[in-house]
Amino acid sequence: MSTQLQHAINGTITPEMEQAALHEGVTPNWLCTQIAAGRCVIPKNKNHSIKARAIGEGLTTKINANIGTSAKHCNLSEEIEKLHVAVKHGADSIMDLSTGGNLHRILANVLKASPVMVGTVPIYTVIARKTDIEENSEQLFEPEELFLEIETQAKMGVDFMTLHCAVTKNSIRFIDSFKRTTGIVSRGGSIIYRYIKQTGKENPLYEQYNRVLEICKKYDVTISLGDGLRPGCNADANDLSQIEELLIQGELVQRARAAGVQVIVEGPGHMFLNQIEMNMKLMKRICDGAPLYVLGPLTTDIAAGYDHIAGAIGGAIAATHGANFLCYVTPAEHLCLPTTDDVKQGVIASKIAAHSADIANNIPVAKLRDLKLSRARFKLDWEEMFDYLLEPELARTRKMESESKTDDYCSMCGELCAMKTFKKNTI
Repeated sequence: MSTQLQHAINGTITPEMEQAALHEGVTPNWLCTQIAAGRCVIPKNKNHSIKARAIGEGLTTKINANIGTSAKHCNLSEEIEKLHVAVKHGADSIMDLSTGGNLHRILANVLKASPVMVGTVPIYTVIARKTDIEENSEQLFEPEELFLEIETQAKMGVDFMTLHCAVTKNSIRFIDSFKRTTGIVSRGGSIIYRYIKQTGKENPLYEQYNRVLEICKKYDVTISLGDGLRPGCNADANDLSQIEELLIQGELVQRARAAGVQVIVEGPGHMFLNQIEMNMKLMKRICDGAPLYVLGPLTTDIAAGYDHIAGAIGGAIAATHGANFLCYVTPAEHLCLPTTDDVKQGVIASKIAAHSADIANNIPVAKLRDLKLSRARFKLDWEEMFDYLLEPELARTRKMESESKTDDYCSMCGELCAMKTFKKNTI
C-alpha cells in the first residue's frame, strides 16, 4: 500500500485528503498538490482509525498536547482524562511521552481513546526499561532495541514519531568545543549524545536512516525530525550546534521524500523574540518548505509557572512566519508533571497563539470565525457570541455570575455600553 505522499505524487486523491481538505475549507486537489511537494502532511497511520487532519503551509496552525506518565507519577486514568481535556479545548494531536508503568499498555490505551493524531518518542520507551542508567558504564541501548521499538509502535498505530536522527558525530562536535549555558535539554538528544560519546559510534538513527524510512513507509508513519540540540535557554539560541543539526535535518527531509515518507521538522524551544522570524524562515529554506513543529518557542527563561504565556507569545510569532504545528507549553513546564488543569491552560494558550497567527496569515476559516464573533458582539447577542469563543462555558459562567447576568450589556460598561450608545444614535 502506498503512503499519502506517494498517492499525492501520483495525483491520487485519497479519502484522507478529502476529509482533511473539507475540514480546512480547501479543495482536495490543492491539498494533494501541497502534500506531493512536501509542504503539507497527513499524519495518519494505516492502523489508526481517526479523522484525518493535515499540517502545513496554507492550513490552520495545529496544536499538539503532550501527556504521559513518569517514574514518579503513574496514573493511566489521569492521562486519559488529560487526553480528553486537551481534545475538548482544541488539541489536534496528542503525544504520549510516558516513561513510567507498562508503557505499551499505556500507549495502546491512548491510541484507543484518542480521536486525534498520536505521536511518540520511541527512544523514551527503550531507555525507560533500563533500571541502572546512571550506574551503567556500558552503552545505553543496542540499536536493535530501538529499531524494534520503532516498528512495534508503528504497528500499534502511532501516527508520527519524534526521531532524533540529526544528532550526529558531526553535529555534537560543537557541543564539546563551545560550552553552552544549559548543555543539551532534549531528553532524546542527550541520550543519543551519550550513546555516541560512550561507544564512539555514529547515531544509529542517522547511520541506518534507510531502515527508519522502510518502517515508516510500511505503516505511513510521519517522521518528526527531532531537534535534539535545540537551545534550552535564550543564551544558547542560534549557536553552531543548533544550526549544524538543522543542516542535517534538511538533508534528511530530502531523503524521506525520495523514499515516499512524510516528514516534518522540529524547531527551537527557547529563542529571543526578535530572532524567531529569522529562525522560521531559515528552517523553511533549509528544509525545503517542510512543515515546522515548534515547542513554544519560549521568549524568556524566567516565566516558570507562566511558561504557557511565554510559549504562546513565541508561538504566535513563529506561526505567523512559517511554523505550522505548535507543541503546547503548560504552566508546569520546568517544574513538574502537568495536571489536568495545566493541560487545559496549555492548550488554550497555544490555541490563542495559533488562531492569532492564522488571522495574520489570512486563513479564511480563522478570519470568518472572528468576523462572526464580532457581528454577534455588535448585536449584543450573547448566546451567539459564546458559540464562537474558545471556551464558551467560561464566558457564559462569568456573564451569569456578574451583576448584569440578565442584561444585554456587560457589568463593566453597564448602560454606558458604547455599542448601545452608538446604535441609538445611528440611523
